[in-house]
Amino acid sequence: MSDYMFILESHLSPEQAAVLAAVQSAAGEANLSLFLTGGAMRDMLGGFPIRDLDFTVEGPALKFARDVAKKSQAEIIAVDDHRKTAELQFPNGVRCGISMARHERYGKPGAKPQVTQATIHEDLRGRDFTFNAIALSLNRASRGLMIDPTNGASDLERREIRAISNYSLYDDPTRLLRLVRFRARLGFNVDERTLQQFGNAREAGMEKYIPARALFAELCEIALEPNPGDVLKALEDEKLLTLYSPGLAGPKLNLAAFQKLSKAKAMIPFGAAFPVDWYALTLNCLTQLLAPKERAALVASTKMAKEEQTPWQRLEAGSKKLEAQLKSARLHKASQVYDCLNKAPGEQTLFLLLNSTQRIVQDRIRNYFTKYLPTAMDVTDAEVTQASGLEPGHPKFARAREERIAAHLDGRIRKPAPPPEPEPPPAAPARGPIVRGARFR
Repeated sequence: MSDYMFILESHLSPEQAAVLAAVQSAAGEANLSLFLTGGAMRDMLGGFPIRDLDFTVEGPALKFARDVAKKSQAEIIAVDDHRKTAELQFPNGVRCGISMARHERYGKPGAKPQVTQATIHEDLRGRDFTFNAIALSLNRASRGLMIDPTNGASDLERREIRAISNYSLYDDPTRLLRLVRFRARLGFNVDERTLQQFGNAREAGMEKYIPARALFAELCEIALEPNPGDVLKALEDEKLLTLYSPGLAGPKLNLAAFQKLSKAKAMIPFGAAFPVDWYALTLNCLTQLLAPKERAALVASTKMAKEEQTPWQRLEAGSKKLEAQLKSARLHKASQVYDCLNKAPGEQTLFLLLNSTQRIVQDRIRNYFTKYLPTAMDVTDAEVTQASGLEPGHPKFARAREERIAAHLDGRIRKPAPPPEPEPPPAAPARGPIVRGARFR
């Protein structure tokens, strides 16, 4: 195994490792050259958590994505027929992108590029920034070989953002927003030539060529950021946030809500299975202070479809039922509160934590994150098997786990007391000075 494969596997969660294995197996069966690329490589080499897996194949990517989805029971949630890319959601919650290695030629800024199939080296040289132009071979003959034609690994070490070409920000002006987002998230410096290109592109007004759906796609990426408020503030500082709505400037940029959201995120135990629609929650925070016309401008500037508006527009109304449940005096046991919140959509739970005026609702949600969820995470399969006699995979195993968790939460099972610490050995007797010739009685 190469050092890079070892680094990759040490960065992956068990769920991500399962998806990686499934995609590799499918590529081997299809006899396609497969590479891990983009953000996954940047995050791995930069020492950041890997959020999504991005795969590139030299060949028919969309057919391959459909084959992977069929074999793994994954759902294809987005397809770009022009660029030959697909995004998949796996049953274990992991998302991955599958793209065709391609060359893009732009006739004018913001226009659809002319796309042709290419090699992985040509694909990497046509990307936006050097640290996004690194690939790792997942092919049997060259598994673990890193491909870095633009020296992006060195830029990662220098903590520097560098555009690949002198026309990167002109060819695709969406990269103006992306540069600001990466700088806000990573805290990297911008290479001098790239910074000059950014200034020249802004002076030329290149941002007005960003297509509406590209604005929407970037908004979705911001929603997935660890601290979306930091990115939005950086965009406001660059006077780019008003591309979405004239109202998103000054006091109407709801930074207080995003600060509360960051604190709420920090309460979620690491490794907890707590799915959240971050898009719905982020858009709700973003639009809370906007007037109806300003919200309409946001929808128009991104050509947001009705089904894309529903999640954030109905989040508040959808959370009222959960709030009523959490206020109920019927929830007098910790296991009942846990069960209520464990079945609720994560975005509704966080919305109430951010906005509910009911003290009991706030307290119960905080207890869920700080006490009940960690307790549930401590219940192992081995413990459930020992208590119930059921093995994982048995139809009744999940129910047995729930009962075991409830017993822990309600104090019907107590953790065994830790063994007493061994007593320290007796201290050696003190010795006085030895006096030669003295008589001892």
